[in-house]
Amino acid sequence: EALAVLYFGNQPEPNVTEYVVGPLPTLAYHRDVTVQKYGGKVPYHRRPVTGKEYMDINTLIRRELKKAPQFLTTCCESDGTDLAILTTAPRGFKSGDRTTWFVLFHNVAGTGYYLSPVGLEVLVEHRDLHASRWQLRKVFYNGRYFASTEDLEQEFLAGTLEVVRLKKPQADAVLGSMRPRYPPDSLGPLQFEPQGPRYSVRGNRVTYQGWSITFGMNPNSGPRLFDIRYRRERIVYELSLQEALALYGSNCPGGMSTRYLDGSFGIGRFAYELVRGVDCPYTATYVDRHYLAESDTPKTNQNSLCIFEHDSALPLRRHFSDSQSFYYGGLRKNTLVIRTISTLVNYDYIWDFMFHGSGAMEVRVHATGYISTSFLHGQGTNYGNRVGPHTLGTMHFHHMHYKVDLDVDGQLNFLETQDMEYEIIKDPWSTQNTIERPYLRRKRLEREDEAAFPLNAPLPRYLSFASPNPNKWGHPRSYRIQIISFAGKHLPINSSMERSVSWGRYQLAVTQRKEEEPTSTSIYNQNDPWTPTVAFADFINNETITNKDLVAWISVGFLHVPHAEDVPNTVAVGNSVGFFLRPYNYFNEDPSVDSPGSVYFSSEQDTRACGANPLACLPSTAACAPHLPLFHFGGF
Repeated sequence: EALAVLYFGNQPEPNVTEYVVGPLPTLAYHRDVTVQKYGGKVPYHRRPVTGKEYMDINTLIRRELKKAPQFLTTCCESDGTDLAILTTAPRGFKSGDRTTWFVLFHNVAGTGYYLSPVGLEVLVEHRDLHASRWQLRKVFYNGRYFASTEDLEQEFLAGTLEVVRLKKPQADAVLGSMRPRYPPDSLGPLQFEPQGPRYSVRGNRVTYQGWSITFGMNPNSGPRLFDIRYRRERIVYELSLQEALALYGSNCPGGMSTRYLDGSFGIGRFAYELVRGVDCPYTATYVDRHYLAESDTPKTNQNSLCIFEHDSALPLRRHFSDSQSFYYGGLRKNTLVIRTISTLVNYDYIWDFMFHGSGAMEVRVHATGYISTSFLHGQGTNYGNRVGPHTLGTMHFHHMHYKVDLDVDGQLNFLETQDMEYEIIKDPWSTQNTIERPYLRRKRLEREDEAAFPLNAPLPRYLSFASPNPNKWGHPRSYRIQIISFAGKHLPINSSMERSVSWGRYQLAVTQRKEEEPTSTSIYNQNDPWTPTVAFADFINNETITNKDLVAWISVGFLHVPHAEDVPNTVAVGNSVGFFLRPYNYFNEDPSVDSPGSVYFSSEQDTRACGANPLACLPSTAACAPHLPLFHFGGF
């Protein structure tokens, strides 16, 4: 089946309606699921902004800018038509509002305009169904607010306006240019598969050394995986990105009011073609993704998802024995990676899903691309760092939310935590002395309220989804959740829009799985965060989580205070967060011992013999350079 979302504007009660249509590919029925999903019709003002709406807003802004010609010429060497216009969100202060601050930048072809704000921002009201009735409500320039562009022009002509004169930047000297400064150097290392890929991709399913994964892309919320199996046993029913929040601070109105909920814009929709050899290894497998939005025909983002085996240049495990006997045993850490990259205006998010030979899964996101900026004025450095002549890199935090529907040895699981404590005991062999002995404190969490762990609060060091069934050694077969995150502070609970992002209250929350709770947020939360269509906090109602079908909702993020080295782009190094799903007594031993890539040799063996040591086979099996496909990029 497919989900169709329709905007019904020209009606007595404008609304957004959702239909399920099917069966695919030959359609025979459709049914309205809006009331079932949301408890009622979705008000029209909650709809995401379309490209046509943005075009009409830009037309209005350019028309209004024509009323301040001398100011624009003096401040920006512009007539207004060559300025880039960037939206903010949300759009107002209460339900029903659709009033948005737009920030203006110098626009230079072939480079990121985000680093060149001109100090001018405008507030547009665009709620009315007739674009002809939209209005520019406020103007901001260099720390001051004006009723209109006419007022701005009058103050300029009267000499009462402090103007910062900006030269129109040139392409060869613009702040943030990514054009190479030096010619290409010698070629760096190249990873290739001398005997072909060790994974297989058929349709939207990939298999690799015991792993089986079904992959897909939601045009709104982005990458999602289903039916993840290892050695034919399902570990995860659904692993999906839910939302990406970026919340900013600034002393300019656009920056200070920005709370982007990227799912509303389209995390999957804006996952464009990957560049072979940079975004993914040159020899990776590239897959097209399709969507239909604001069009009568589907669109294809070709080569927008890649799959590859990655040599981490690190042993997964190893030991060198120099005691009793002499031997070496080890295994290279090779990992299957499923990757896509979303470009959400200025930021680029690299979404990775990795599958290890130990039965562990790793989810990681890297942030790169351009920072968002404000015009530097007044006490601007209270909200970031100066990164250009008149550019403030504005502080913000990134916060991502994932749904992890684990089925560990069956659907019915419970949640167990383990952590360490110390006990002081008398030394058994020397009773006049004491010893601080660490011991393991185990606890089963019985209800959802116990399993809702606040953001940035201490988390039990071991937290596992456990099966009632034991392994060979009598312990519950389990998978451990291990979170790697440096999240900023969540919005205060008393914020009028906090409930729309209430998933951010928790670094981890475990709830019963329910068909009526498929996602932690909604595309409609961005434009009406004050009456959220989906409020995750409502999912947590202290139901039992003992031997139930459970879902883990995981938040990861980091605070970013932009600095000089974020120009031209934020680098991925150090700007990544994520989590692991690791087997914990799920097996009877490390499953990687069965890997055919294991290496072992002893002092009694000839390490140069190919039969005894697979590493000795490399000179013959990898003697030829790979036949690389010609580079191709499908266009913009």
